[in-house]
Amino acid sequence: ENQIDHICINKKFRRTMEDVRTRRGADIASDHHLVVANLKLKLKKNWITGQTALQRFNTAFLRDTDKLNEFKIALNNRFQALQDLLKEEETIMEDNWNGINEALISLCQEVLGRKKHHHKEWISIETLIKIQERKSK
Repeated sequence: ENQIDHICINKKFRRTMEDVRTRRGADIASDHHLVVANLKLKLKKNWITGQTALQRFNTAFLRDTDKLNEFKIALNNRFQALQDLLKEEETIMEDNWNGINEALISLCQEVLGRKKHHHKEWISIETLIKIQERKSK
C-alpha cells in the first residue's frame, strides 16, 4: 500500500478538517489518486475601515466639585444662548436636537476631555523583576 497521497495542512487549520477521501476514479495522468478534504471554516467578521472607536468623555472629573461647578455653569450658559437663538427663529425639532447635541458634545470635549484608554499589561512589573533576577544568576 502506497503512502504517497496525503494532504498538507497548516497547524492552525488542523481542527477544521472534517473528512478526507481519495477519489480513485478521477482521470488524471499520474500514479497518484485525487485526494479531497472537507474543511469547516468560520470566517472572521470583516472590520469596516475608516470607522473610529467610540471615545468616551472623562466623567471622573465630575467627582471634583470645582470641575462639576465649572461644567454646570458652562452648560447653563450654552443652553441659555441656544434657547435665545431658538426663540428668535422658527426652527423645526431636528434643528433643536442638533443644536442641543452639538452644544453638549463640544462642552464635554472642552471641560472634561476624552478618556484615555489604558490597556491592561499582560505581565506585571514584579514578574519582569523576577525574570531579570533569574537571568542574572
